[in-house]
Amino acid sequence: MRQSASWMSIWDDRLLEILRAEGPKSVGDLTDHDVIHVSQPTVSRRLKRLAEHDLAIAIGNGVYQISDEGEAYLNEEYDAEAGAYVNSEAEGESSTAGTEANGA
Repeated sequence: MRQSASWMSIWDDRLLEILRAEGPKSVGDLTDHDVIHVSQPTVSRRLKRLAEHDLAIAIGNGVYQISDEGEAYLNEEYDAEAGAYVNSEAEGESSTAGTEANGA
């Protein structure tokens, strides 16, 4: 399950999904997309917010692309609220550390 943040809206996931599937897009192109049913100012605000939180990258001239963090978020590997990767290896390391502390 994706770990969204309190500041996110349903449109954020859709915008990121489009950017992942279709590559960099302008605010206007995204607003005109079949699955986006909000105004251009709303799309622009959402993309700025996604970029502020490192899920998207503003390339310039109103064009955005998905970031590595955005890809990881869509793949359920990034916690948008915490702004951190979900790291299953860290869990393994902590259990290993406990074993080492016990002399095993």
